[in-house]
Amino acid sequence: MSLAIDVHNLRKEFQVQKNREGLKGAFRDLFRREYNHVRAVKDISFQIPKGEICGYIGENGAGKSTTIKMLTGILVPTAGDIRVNGYIPHKEREAFVRGIGVVFGQRSQLWWDLGVVESFRLLQKVYRVPDGDYRLRMEELIDRLQLGELLNRPVRKLSLGQRMRCELAASLIHNPSILFLDEPTIGLDIVVKTEIREFLKSLNSRYETTILLTTHDLQDIEALCSRVIMLDDGNIIYDGGLDELKERWGKGKEIYFRFAEAVELDHLRAQTEGLDVEWSLDNELTAKVWIPQKRVGVSDVLARVVHVVGIEDIKIVETNTDDIVREIYKSGSAETKTAPNSEREVAAHV
Repeated sequence: MSLAIDVHNLRKEFQVQKNREGLKGAFRDLFRREYNHVRAVKDISFQIPKGEICGYIGENGAGKSTTIKMLTGILVPTAGDIRVNGYIPHKEREAFVRGIGVVFGQRSQLWWDLGVVESFRLLQKVYRVPDGDYRLRMEELIDRLQLGELLNRPVRKLSLGQRMRCELAASLIHNPSILFLDEPTIGLDIVVKTEIREFLKSLNSRYETTILLTTHDLQDIEALCSRVIMLDDGNIIYDGGLDELKERWGKGKEIYFRFAEAVELDHLRAQTEGLDVEWSLDNELTAKVWIPQKRVGVSDVLARVVHVVGIEDIKIVETNTDDIVREIYKSGSAETKTAPNSEREVAAHV
């Protein structure tokens, strides 16, 4: 297995100044400062194969952005070993950055008062992209991200959605093999989010670009990622497939029925006798049935009901990723949350 990112026992510690109270305390701080020792990332290990789209999620302060900054060479680790494309990011900066692209949703790599195309040309020089390669690459990016009308506008006059499309193009000018995305869809409307998701999927499919995605929008994760790494207080508490996460933590499905004529609860229960389901009646025309995760198939329930009772409408609701993640963070034990994987070395400490 060829690895794009290989992390072992990664740790990052900070010293944060303690501010003493009152005028007397502030005066003492001028001459003798005291510090709290904060460990933001706690000896984590993971591997990401080339060509994978991996979601890296966690609550605010969990250590996500700190990890990304170490992986991109912005921060120097306190301890541990990092290899990205075979390079140590903070030691081999010049060679390393030629193979990565980075998009931080809250920061811009474009020049605020210049036209978009001028920013692109400056980045071409920074990454030393030959003119022929640059033209071919930009033609594709301008077409796929619909940037034609934006090229001559100053960056400061772009909407947030327009700027994020331009940020994506800027990060891909040198055709990197790894793309780091930190909150790339923050603040965007659903249409722009969908466009960006579709572009990222096609980018991964066409070029096998490895993507590490940090986001609070779990719909991004569901749309793009087959694997999720979840952080809590600097520890990895889950590293595994998104489907496995749903399977282990999903609470099942609910089917909502609207009937053509009045029904009784006992009649509905009789139709599904022997199945591990629970019925409830909202009123004489609407009811719902809860199906535990993987114990009963939706088709089994429908097969018993549709031929006996007249149905006008059916809606199936499944536990979504947001609900699952919230449930995991409410749980007190990391051990029950960690998915062992023989191909991935995962360190989870409480």
